[in-house]
Amino acid sequence: MKQESLAMLKLAMEAYAPLSDTTWHEMTLLCKTHTIAKNTYLYTAGEVPTSFAFVTKGLIRGFTLSDNGHEYNKNFFSEGQFPGSMTALLTSTPSRLAFETIEESQVVTIDFCGFRRLLFANKELMKFQIHYLEKNWLLHKDAREIELVQDDATLRYQQFTKDFPALVDRLPLYHIASHLGITPTQLSRIRSKLTLR
Repeated sequence: MKQESLAMLKLAMEAYAPLSDTTWHEMTLLCKTHTIAKNTYLYTAGEVPTSFAFVTKGLIRGFTLSDNGHEYNKNFFSEGQFPGSMTALLTSTPSRLAFETIEESQVVTIDFCGFRRLLFANKELMKFQIHYLEKNWLLHKDAREIELVQDDATLRYQQFTKDFPALVDRLPLYHIASHLGITPTQLSRIRSKLTLR
């Protein structure tokens, strides 16, 4: 599993920037592979994380709890994506987000301090980081923030199905509803109306 998982990670990273054999070897020294059972925490809220992850198989949600105990699913991470609390990692503070498997998952965890040291010493990794952040943080974050403010729940659901078609059938409806900021009942009504169109 380890070599296959690392090969998937390399392929994902090289979609943003090419990596030399030397850079890749140094990167692999920071990686560990894990199989995590369904409904298990990869990272818990309140802990100061020391790593982030890459999903090679499975599905993970990043979520937070409100003061009254309501869950809000901020993000879903499937194959080829990087779950982890970047704010907590960058500030060395407890994470406000928890990360839990929705399916049995295989992940590569990457030591954050080691990655940062390598990143600042390596132009190839810097290029990867810049391109990754531009696409997945800046562009996606802007679109998501506009969506939440301007779009009604039906439009948000339609956008979700457009952006993440492979996740619609993999996720329980209550997880999608939480991500959209609506109740499961509201989501069922929206889906029924859309089916009747």
